[in-house]
Amino acid sequence: MTNLPVTIRPFDLAAASDAEYAALNRHFNLAKAEILPDDPPTPLEEMVARMRNIPPFVSLHPWAGWSVDGEEILASAFVSFLKTEENTHLAQFEISVDPEYRRRGVGRELLRLAAGVARQEGRRLMMTGTNGRVPAGAAFMERIGAERGLEEHTNQLVLADLDPALLGQWQAEGQERAVGFTLGLWDGPYPEDEIGAIAALNEVMNTAPREKLDMEDMHFTPEQLRQMEQMMTAAGTLRWTLYASEGRTGRFAGFTEVTWNPNRPLVVSQGGTGVFPEFRGLGLGRWMKAAMLERVQRDRPEAKFVRTGNADSNVAMLGINQALGFKPYLSHCVWQVETDTALAYVGHPTPATSRAPSLRGKGG
Repeated sequence: MTNLPVTIRPFDLAAASDAEYAALNRHFNLAKAEILPDDPPTPLEEMVARMRNIPPFVSLHPWAGWSVDGEEILASAFVSFLKTEENTHLAQFEISVDPEYRRRGVGRELLRLAAGVARQEGRRLMMTGTNGRVPAGAAFMERIGAERGLEEHTNQLVLADLDPALLGQWQAEGQERAVGFTLGLWDGPYPEDEIGAIAALNEVMNTAPREKLDMEDMHFTPEQLRQMEQMMTAAGTLRWTLYASEGRTGRFAGFTEVTWNPNRPLVVSQGGTGVFPEFRGLGLGRWMKAAMLERVQRDRPEAKFVRTGNADSNVAMLGINQALGFKPYLSHCVWQVETDTALAYVGHPTPATSRAPSLRGKGG
């Protein structure tokens, strides 16, 4: 596309210079400040470590939109897909444009590149996310003809407001109701002798609501879990995983997980929490959440907030979190758009053999 206010070219994660990575970091932190104005910027070293340790089963294609003088990155796009047996129809993408360069054709051109890769790789569907603090993102998705697939929120707990009596009550009730179950903790990387069972334990997250999203259950292998751990530890992120197991069979019934990074000591991120359906109704979810929060308060005294993401339709988990004091902090939407629909929006011809788009456009 001609007459763009930026020069777009691929960003080589392996060969990028220190100056190029520094420009990308400034661009990312400008976008982060718009979404999370209370959070500190991400240090360059952390970002580079994450980028250079993308798991091998993730195929990532990045572009950067450079200023005329070649000093600053003003826009970026990433399209990725998993080299797994499931979700072979799906590509994830993310487009970010600095505020003063929006509505000038930059996002459209980045979408053309991302959708072109998706078509080339045979991915008929593309997914991305937007948030309530950058309404331009949702407006762009509506214009290209995307569909809202999942509405969710980041919910935040102020640890100082947490009721210690409630934590004690939930743990006592869990021990009383879930007779024969015990809780255990993995601090940091998963233990090698349990890695196969832990991969199976992670399957519980496939029971979380997906609403309208056209995606299949994910099945991560032990090797893939290790690859994700490598990226996490390279970036300096730490993790606690608390699990519930059935004493009679030794089977894992559920887990809850938190992470944090010393570069952001005030915030603990609550990751997945899940209990297999056959073990629900015993208070295991409340027991695990209460035990984890008690540990956070005791062993991470510098932490002030816990943030977690929940689908708005996840009534069971929202009930637990709201009782603990979590409140809405940031709204999100996961969008999906047929690759052919995105290409039609950017003026790319659709092959005659291609399947007609199944999503109807909402915008002009």
